[in-house]
Amino acid sequence: MAALIRRIVNTAKAPAAIGPYSQAVVVDRTMYISGQLGMDPSNGQLVDGGVQAQTRQALVNMGEILKAADCSYENVVKTTVLLADMNDFNNVNDIYKQFFSSNFPARAAYQVAALPRGGLVEIEAVAVLGPLTNSP
Repeated sequence: MAALIRRIVNTAKAPAAIGPYSQAVVVDRTMYISGQLGMDPSNGQLVDGGVQAQTRQALVNMGEILKAADCSYENVVKTTVLLADMNDFNNVNDIYKQFFSSNFPARAAYQVAALPRGGLVEIEAVAVLGPLTNSP
């Protein structure tokens, strides 16, 4: 069996990893995107404005990582949303649906005890590289 190639995806347009991990890893045609906080990549700080602002920034950061691998939100097939407070679920959905508007990826959402840097939301994703055709 031929060995699969692992490629690290990195972009300065998204926050640098705050630990020993990569922004994303591609194996074959699958990209695993590390959890994105609502951090401004220019200063590494969480954006002001609460959970909706942090959700928007987390998804913008994810978009920059997707672009670095020649993908878009359309390539995302699964996300995991981590919330500091499950009561923010609807507020996160209001922003989330602006980035994923049709053919929604599969998703799980969990409330966690705490997120790095005091974040209110973190979103990770799995994407498939290359063109995708939706079945009717």
